[in-house]
Amino acid sequence: MKGESVLRNHDGASKKYLLVSDFDQTLSFHDSGQVLSELLGVPDFTERVAGLEQIHLVQQGGELAYLLLHDPDFRKVRREHLIEVGKRIRLKANISLLSKLLNNIDGRQFTFYVVSAAPEEVIQSALEGIVSPEHIYGTRFRYDASGEIQSIIRLPAGYGKVAVLEDLRAQVPIAHDRVIYVGDGSSDVHVMLHVNRLDGLTIAVSENRYLTQIARRTVLSDNALTVIVPILEDVLGWDSIRIRSFFDSHGFALREWDKVRTDTITLCPTAAAAQVAMSSGS
Repeated sequence: MKGESVLRNHDGASKKYLLVSDFDQTLSFHDSGQVLSELLGVPDFTERVAGLEQIHLVQQGGELAYLLLHDPDFRKVRREHLIEVGKRIRLKANISLLSKLLNNIDGRQFTFYVVSAAPEEVIQSALEGIVSPEHIYGTRFRYDASGEIQSIIRLPAGYGKVAVLEDLRAQVPIAHDRVIYVGDGSSDVHVMLHVNRLDGLTIAVSENRYLTQIARRTVLSDNALTVIVPILEDVLGWDSIRIRSFFDSHGFALREWDKVRTDTITLCPTAAAAQVAMSSGS
């Protein structure tokens, strides 16, 4: 981050950071909507989401919320279904340890929040005992007297994530360049562009072709703890020897740490080149 070498030795405020993470397939291996559809016995969830994406009716990431409000097969969902989905979500390893370590790394505190378009009940259930409910911002619904979902109070999808992040940054408070965002999919594009523009750090945890072009760093692993690597490098300025020592002190060995930069290139002949080729063949 810009100015880190200047700011890192100043007052306590300069040692506070905000780390915000997506949930579905960032801290977990599953998509909440897919798990919910399996619980309900509703088929073709992927196709329903794809249909909404094609007509751009809702912001990317907000498809499940739309289905819960408007799809007859999902209208029967109640709060207890969402809580059960959370219990069935398979989490990435060491989220609890990640949360604890972030409290103090070399005298710096990284306040950890989860911001996701997944239903808030799902995230809170999945991360119970790991992340406090006050640090979880998911889609929040309003229920009627029968327990049926009546409306949406908050939907952190697309630009909605930017709004939540800015609210959190103002509450902490944290300077713009002290923000770190971790995400996996197209619904994270807006917030990553926002964080990048303000000199924060963005970390992709998937090979999503839109996201990897935007994120400053990409980390691929089934262990949530690995997102600390780019933080140690880019924020604290540690070298690889010190980073390996850090993980070793917490009982982990960085066996495979491959830094790969891939250029995906397609070459198409220009009109002039095509004309030359035609002339040569005649």
